[in-house]
Amino acid sequence: MRTVLKNATVFDERFCPQEHDLLLEGGRIAAVGARGAFTAADAEQVDLSGLTVIPGMIDIHIHGYGGADTGDADPASIETMSARLAQHGVTAFCPTSMTLPADRLEAIFRCVAQSAGHTSGARPVGINMEGPYISPGKVGGQNPAFVRKPDAAEFMRLQEACGGMIRLVDIAPEEDTDGAFIRTVSGSGTVVSVAHTGADYDAACAAFAAGCRHVTHLYNAMSGLNHRSPGVVGAVFDKAQEYGLHAELICDGKHIHPAALRIAFAQLGRDRSVIVSDALSAAGTSDGRMVSGGLPVVVRDGVAYLDSGVIAGSTTDLEHELQNVLHFGVPTEQALRSVTVNPARAIGMDGEIGRICAGYRADLTVMDDAWNVVSTYVGGKRVFHRA
Repeated sequence: MRTVLKNATVFDERFCPQEHDLLLEGGRIAAVGARGAFTAADAEQVDLSGLTVIPGMIDIHIHGYGGADTGDADPASIETMSARLAQHGVTAFCPTSMTLPADRLEAIFRCVAQSAGHTSGARPVGINMEGPYISPGKVGGQNPAFVRKPDAAEFMRLQEACGGMIRLVDIAPEEDTDGAFIRTVSGSGTVVSVAHTGADYDAACAAFAAGCRHVTHLYNAMSGLNHRSPGVVGAVFDKAQEYGLHAELICDGKHIHPAALRIAFAQLGRDRSVIVSDALSAAGTSDGRMVSGGLPVVVRDGVAYLDSGVIAGSTTDLEHELQNVLHFGVPTEQALRSVTVNPARAIGMDGEIGRICAGYRADLTVMDDAWNVVSTYVGGKRVFHRA
């Protein structure tokens, strides 16, 4: 089946808005051309006048949505997340685990691997392993009962069990005292991320030198920027370009003040910022009580808290975060890159997803002039349309 998406404003491979038509064929973008370029009689013509097409959005850090959780280790939960995320313009995602015992993690990872290629909406394209190799003093919304020292052998067993689907694994650098885990795991091709850490500036820089190339939910659960003690945040701002780091930002307006977000986007530059939801299963549901990673959580006014008052995760999605950062004053090009090509590059999938370019997967998000999602295409198939 060939499909022509016509008369839209298209953000091209350079993220410049152009008056282009798109030819989709075989699940790929077959060609990008001027308006009226594709008139084949055997192609379905879809008129998108007045609308904008961007690459499909990619959420590389998401625990759950719509009452479903990655930790359920249930294909039905992955399917619920897939379908609900597509309604918000997400075409690819990395189901994200919590700090849990190894046997639980193995069951979760096997479930994600089995679900890949069998979902109706957004595609699971990898696993984000957020715990358990984190600092006991910076657990945030993670369960401290299952925190443990970095174990490369354990990680490799888990990676083998899911067929190599783990694309990101978190670590507190101070827990990997000799850097062996970072060197071994990053050398195997998995991206190692600095997260949930009490490390100072020097320890963070040493982790980057050892092979860490990612930073999980920047500002949150890590040492902040101080003029005499730059911390992990200062190390990221100072070294992002040198080491090619990608840094995640939760842009719900609650985890990070808008001014701090503007500073981070400016310091990271257009190619290093990655917007993530860090959403829990409460996202897309109403306020109330739930369990996340074995811990009780209460959602009040759309914010998830542990009983201690610590923010446990978000209840947002990339559609609303994109709207937020544009409202906060982040440049349009950087905002769009941060939900598309930058997360694709962070997990090693640039060249496959994240851009509107001939040969890329036909994963596309259609939006109106207020940046609301109108339609979502995954592999050239329309999987959501707002009536």
